[in-house]
Amino acid sequence: MLYPLPAVLVSVADREGRPNVLTVAWAGTVCSTPPMVSISVRPERYSYHCIEETGEFVINLTTAKLACAADYCGVKSGRDVDKFAQMKLTPCASKKVKVPGIAESPVSLECKVRQILPLGSHTMFVAEVVAVSVDEAYMDENGRFHLEKADLLAYSHGVYYRLGEPIGKFGYSVEKKQRSGRKAQGDRKTDSGKK
Repeated sequence: MLYPLPAVLVSVADREGRPNVLTVAWAGTVCSTPPMVSISVRPERYSYHCIEETGEFVINLTTAKLACAADYCGVKSGRDVDKFAQMKLTPCASKKVKVPGIAESPVSLECKVRQILPLGSHTMFVAEVVAVSVDEAYMDENGRFHLEKADLLAYSHGVYYRLGEPIGKFGYSVEKKQRSGRKAQGDRKTDSGKK
C-alpha cells in the first residue's frame, strides 16, 4: 500500500549484448553517498537473468509520452518481442556500463549491482549509480536541470498518473516569512516602547 511509485523503464542486456527493457515500479533511492538505488524484480522475468549475468542495468525515467511504452514493457516479455523496436525506443550508448539507455527518457541512471537480496517473490538489486545522462531539452542557459518540466509519470494501484502541481519545496515549512515593509515598520514602532 506504499503508493504512488515511479514507473521506470529499466534497460538491460544479456552477455551477448542483446538489449531488453522492463518496467519496474519497485524502484527507489537507498543512499546518497555513494549514490545508490534499488530495483526489485521477479526471478521468472526474462530481464532478471540479464541483470544477474552482467551486474548492470540503466534506470530510465518515464514521461507521459512514454506511458504506453512503460505499460507495454511491463506486460510483454523480451523472450517473445523486441521491445525497443516495438515501442520505437532508441537505445543510446551509456558512459560507464555496456547496457544502453533510452534516448527518449529525460534521465538515465547507469547502475552497477553491488548486492543481490533474494526476498521472496522478488529479488532486490542494490546498485551504485556510476553515471547519469540528462536530456539537454530540460537544461536552462545557466546549466540548471529542470526535471519538473519533463511531465513525469507515477504509478498507483494499476494506474499511471502525471505528476501534479508543486505545492512547496524542501524546507518551506520552516522558512521565515518575509514581512511587508509597512508591517515591519509598524512592528518596530510597537517594539520601541509604545504601550
